[in-house]
Amino acid sequence: MEPIRAIIVDDEEDARKVLKKLIQISNLPVEVISMCEDLEEAVESIRAQQPDVVFLDVHMPKYAGYEIIDFFDEITFEIVFVTAYDDYALKAFELSAIDYVLKPVNRFSLNETLQKIVNSVKTKQAAKEFAVLREAVESRKFDKIVIPEIGGNLVLQLQNIISIKGDGNYSVISLVGGTKYTVSKNLKYFEQVIEGGSFFRTQKSWIINMDHLKRFNSNTGEILLTDDLKAKLSPHRADEFKKQLNL
Repeated sequence: MEPIRAIIVDDEEDARKVLKKLIQISNLPVEVISMCEDLEEAVESIRAQQPDVVFLDVHMPKYAGYEIIDFFDEITFEIVFVTAYDDYALKAFELSAIDYVLKPVNRFSLNETLQKIVNSVKTKQAAKEFAVLREAVESRKFDKIVIPEIGGNLVLQLQNIISIKGDGNYSVISLVGGTKYTVSKNLKYFEQVIEGGSFFRTQKSWIINMDHLKRFNSNTGEILLTDDLKAKLSPHRADEFKKQLNL
């Protein structure tokens, strides 16, 4: 197959060189065709060379990496953000379903990302995902999640999610008003991404939004939620559940 054509964007020269070297020694069909020190230079290079993927530093002078969407009507290349560890940034990436690698870049985690890119490089419109990411990073508020849907991705308001029920490798998301979405993510994924705040895993098959709790029966473990949805509470989680309610 033709090599995946990549551009690296980072304001630090050493960081660009290290990432290029790690890509080269991965032995995967990824070729670095350009390295840029800021977003404006990167935009010119992207337009001229039409890469398959751009490795983009989040924090750079003048423009942040995620502001790249302001320069293109359509994102026709994959983007992998490269970022230093930051709880808020990582949460934003997870909720927006956008790939990232952490600095200092780990060879093995990078290889996993590269393999994913090699397997699935495709043209896509990413406006929704980047809008969610930008809003979360700039406001430091996490109120939306991007989930995969046939033909694209769907943006959901977290406050409208009543519950998520696990079903093997799939999950059923129930929204206010009765809408349900079945997505190809297991419950563990959602537990890692959104649990905390108002979300709580009540049982092996259930995550609920505590803001939609109407009542619960501690004897039977039955939980009643908005729109009369019913979930289950495991006896092993009962004490933690009551702490969430300040009982």
